[in-house]
Amino acid sequence: MTGGRGLFGVVGPFVAGTNFDLADVGYEQEEFFISGTARAWTNIGPLHPDGRWTVAPTSRATYKTRILVYRPIDPARFNGVVWVEWLNVSGGIDAAPHWTTGHVELIREGYVWVGVSAQFQGVEGPPTLAGVPLGGLKINDPERYGSLSHPGDSFSYDIFSQAGQAIRRGDPDPLRGLHPQNVVAAGESQSASRLVTYVNAIDPVAQVYDGFLIHSRGGGSARLSQEPELEVTTPRTVRIRTDRGVPVLTFQTESDTIRSVPDRQPDLGRHRLWEVPGTAHADVYTALLGPPDMGDDPSVFAITVTNSPVPGIIDCGSPINSGPQHAVLKASIAALERWVRSGVPPPSAPRLELTGSPPEYLLDENGNVRGGIRTPWVDAPVAKLSGLGQTGPSFCALFGTTIPFDQAALDALYPDHESYVAAVRTSAERAVRRGFLVQADADLLVLAAEQSDVGH
Repeated sequence: MTGGRGLFGVVGPFVAGTNFDLADVGYEQEEFFISGTARAWTNIGPLHPDGRWTVAPTSRATYKTRILVYRPIDPARFNGVVWVEWLNVSGGIDAAPHWTTGHVELIREGYVWVGVSAQFQGVEGPPTLAGVPLGGLKINDPERYGSLSHPGDSFSYDIFSQAGQAIRRGDPDPLRGLHPQNVVAAGESQSASRLVTYVNAIDPVAQVYDGFLIHSRGGGSARLSQEPELEVTTPRTVRIRTDRGVPVLTFQTESDTIRSVPDRQPDLGRHRLWEVPGTAHADVYTALLGPPDMGDDPSVFAITVTNSPVPGIIDCGSPINSGPQHAVLKASIAALERWVRSGVPPPSAPRLELTGSPPEYLLDENGNVRGGIRTPWVDAPVAKLSGLGQTGPSFCALFGTTIPFDQAALDALYPDHESYVAAVRTSAERAVRRGFLVQADADLLVLAAEQSDVGH
């Protein structure tokens, strides 16, 4: 394992995540290359939807990939928990969407974050389009990453296990003298799909991670093995196994829930499911407000109306979602950390309300989805927020919608500014008591309401 240093804004380690200088929030980054021999896996017996799978190793292959470490500069700030993200490669490059959405809580509480380049596309790049390479570490920076080698995604699960083992062993020392008490895994979107398979199949064998946050999974789960190795697909419906002692918290937006209705399951054993109304798979925060957010700006809690997740490049058909995903996700990080350390599980949450076949959401009188984890975005609303209904090019369908209320609707809900602020404060305080918002975010949320012009 070798290391290399770099800061945002200069030549250094690459990942699509936040865009501020980590030193400004008391953090530093260091990149390591890890290498070894990884195993692929196959199933022993059928893969049932309950996730209670048994697997065995098949072929082996050598690999060399990288991990990226963000840690507090002051060792005294480290809270003892390492948060390991399976980097997302849906866009053809290594991206850290879970870090982007939840970094404020991780920094605020002194976690170490580690991003793992576990998959082929992140290292080698996806197929070309009209002969033009689309991404990958080796394509984007061959001088820095040219020595990396990935044998394929069948080996990604064992690579992810070995990255966690390296963190635990301190071999040579990716944490630079910090001693982790717990190591937790997280992944968003397609990475969440791979973590579902990891939890059900690999975790009982590897026993590396102390907990998992599965963030925005779709239906089913990723393949256990794939070409050029033996193809092993998983069922169309996959639930999290409940016979293990490792805590798993699944976090779902509206977009994700409607795509995975058959996979929903009750809160049993060491699994909890949170579903959040007014949210989309991607939103204003993940695209625009999150990357520069250093945790002290109340405006990120206000409704932002824009059609452009990538200004000047991608314009969607209507304003994209500006909902509470980032706020509730930060509470889920705190809840899982408490569960791992103390054994106290996160609060069980109501499910989003559905009706019919195919299922549709039940809406309240303001047009927002009923049920789920309630926040001021839907209980003291100024807009209809949805994970659905977006049109336009590229990834626009992931971004949901925001439809601001007209003045007549606002006047009917809030006769004056004070009544709006009071409604926000009441809802925020209730969410904090129930464990679905952290106090620091509730305070910023109320401040955003106070600074708004609603009711004036």
